[in-house]
Amino acid sequence: MTDTRRISIMGSTGSIGTSALDVVQHANAVGDVRFEVCALAAGSDAELLARQAIACSAEIAIIADESRLPELKERLAGTRIEAAAGDAAIEEAASRPVDRVLAAIVGAAGLHSTLSAVRAGNDIAIANKESIVCGGRLILQEARKAGVKVLPVDSEHSAIFQCLGDGRQLDQLTITASGGPFRTASLSEMRSASPQQAAAHPNWSMGIKNSIDSATLMNKALEFIEAGFLFGTEGERIEVLVHPQSIVHGMAHFTDGSVIAQLGAPDMRTPISYALGWPERIATTVDRLDLGAIGRLDFEPVDAERFPAIRLAREAYSHGAGATTVLNCANESAVSAFIAGQCGFLDISWAVEETLNGYFAGSMSGMACDTLEEIALLDDYSRKVAADLLEKARSRVGG
Repeated sequence: MTDTRRISIMGSTGSIGTSALDVVQHANAVGDVRFEVCALAAGSDAELLARQAIACSAEIAIIADESRLPELKERLAGTRIEAAAGDAAIEEAASRPVDRVLAAIVGAAGLHSTLSAVRAGNDIAIANKESIVCGGRLILQEARKAGVKVLPVDSEHSAIFQCLGDGRQLDQLTITASGGPFRTASLSEMRSASPQQAAAHPNWSMGIKNSIDSATLMNKALEFIEAGFLFGTEGERIEVLVHPQSIVHGMAHFTDGSVIAQLGAPDMRTPISYALGWPERIATTVDRLDLGAIGRLDFEPVDAERFPAIRLAREAYSHGAGATTVLNCANESAVSAFIAGQCGFLDISWAVEETLNGYFAGSMSGMACDTLEEIALLDDYSRKVAADLLEKARSRVGG
């Protein structure tokens, strides 16, 4: 008997969203689980959003950029697909009743729609790590109230979720990092790196922001914090290892010395399919793993001097939800400056650290981040501080 599930995808035109729709298309063609798409939401690509909505017969397509609504309506003319625009429309669409909402809007901007979906009683497949880093306490608290499941999509957290079993006698968690494009680069080489070089990930195909986060290892730093929130684990019991092949995605260590690892090709369609199909597994077209051909799996510790992001994440996580919000939002500000050519690659982590230090010493330190208003306040504070730090640094060196 076919199991039919209604889903919505927030962030459908990004790398996660497009991979999810590929999973949906394949499952609907060959699988025992069939998906019906309620809502698709995107940032500004009206052309791709319209094509996606038509291809999967979505009920509604929403574009965040309200100036693109006329184009979206024109491209959907003659269909029965509803068109809408703006953040409020995205939040409304996320609250429409479905079996699962894939939260894949990049950055802290995805927090509001994720929370709307949770409060409406929709299970969440969380691909937006920034929502958890900034609002993890709030989201998980609201999920418990609503009886909502929060299922991880990041490959590392999906791996741990698959390894945990009943979670009893857990000793430690390990998440892995490819090391990014600068795994073997010197500090001098990293200092002069361009956004294009930083975005050239060796294993994964991601958007530019996530690719640059991977180059600084801030992506792994955010995933370290996300793992802590999702699995209720102290920071001291979460290890980060560099694993350049990106085959082992996560490990659960138990008190008897056993270690259970999840392996798979570096393809986001595997964890996406697991989150959308859970507790069933969904057939995908992902390449099957051939360990004989791979030959070896390497692991190494993170170089804290070249990649301080993991240390910063540990400090922020130990301090509380306010500090993790500051870390994330300062990083988003600094990455935007780097992409715009307004700072160097190494300035990203420097700006994050300086912003965190200012927060620790200031009057806002200790803010609980139990409300959207508190999160928004810290979001605004962190972005402004990071931007100001980089502007002053730029002025000192004459641009």
